[in-house]
Amino acid sequence: MWSDIKVVDSSDQNVKKFVFKIDPGTGDKPAVAEAVLYKYPTYEDRTVICCSTQSGCPIGCRFCGSGDYFVRSFTADEIVSQPVHLLESTGVDVSKIKRLQIMFMSMGEPMLNWKNLEPALIKLHELYPNAALLISTSAPTVDAYDDLIELSTKIKTIGLQFSAHESTDEARDLLVPFKNKLTLEEMGKVGEQFLLKTGRQPFFNYCVHEKNNTDEDADRLIKLFHPAVFQATISVICERDEAVAAANERQRQLASDFMQKLLDRGYSTRMFDPAGQDDIGGGCGQLWFVQDWMRKNSEYAKPSIGNGKPSVHTPTNVHCTTN
Repeated sequence: MWSDIKVVDSSDQNVKKFVFKIDPGTGDKPAVAEAVLYKYPTYEDRTVICCSTQSGCPIGCRFCGSGDYFVRSFTADEIVSQPVHLLESTGVDVSKIKRLQIMFMSMGEPMLNWKNLEPALIKLHELYPNAALLISTSAPTVDAYDDLIELSTKIKTIGLQFSAHESTDEARDLLVPFKNKLTLEEMGKVGEQFLLKTGRQPFFNYCVHEKNNTDEDADRLIKLFHPAVFQATISVICERDEAVAAANERQRQLASDFMQKLLDRGYSTRMFDPAGQDDIGGGCGQLWFVQDWMRKNSEYAKPSIGNGKPSVHTPTNVHCTTN
């Protein structure tokens, strides 16, 4: 299936980046995927995997390292093979992992590849029945949300997270220029249906920066994503550009301070500050190796719908989350 798999270790040995490639001339359609393997603090205690559903991404989010180009969607087998390979690489008996999470958020928009993601979810649940399967979506306007909720009533380990990142649609449009997407209010309605049908709270993810960290932002969020329905994930900013270090205490403090605002408003809240983001691009969306592949194989990569290169006026921060 994959013609080459490269493994890159973080300096602290707690994170591994896997780069899956199907190179031109190998028989299959060329593509590249990145997946990330985390241990907290051991694989037996907690293992987290971020894997890709598409090669590149058609959404074109300006904060993501895969936001400039789109190659193709992955097949169900290509999706499943990523966590299978990562788990095999640990050498650990998967049944002995106390907390296993497989997240579809490293690259690509999961809900734009639902026809392949759905059978992949079913297969992964068969393989790893105790694994939490988290779908993180930027909420394109598709007809698959009812199908997702229906499958989630059958597979109790499926979770749903919306990448909101901003408290107004106007600000969010600068980050996510893809036009055919749900509004923040519409996201909230889908989340309500998810809770109603499954009994499980969805999540919204919020990437804090200096222009969206006010009490007014927190008050708007509570109207959109009520804490009785949603849980909140607050993310530390990761840079898609490997020349820019993300280990910035100011960024961490911004996230921590805003998390407290949400805690004060009744949210169940967590902050995710991923290891490996500075030396291997461990944070999802950084995708340094994907960007390199895209540059070298540009004939297979189409410009994303969401607009070409980021301008000096648009943010280039990327979300990094686990739950």
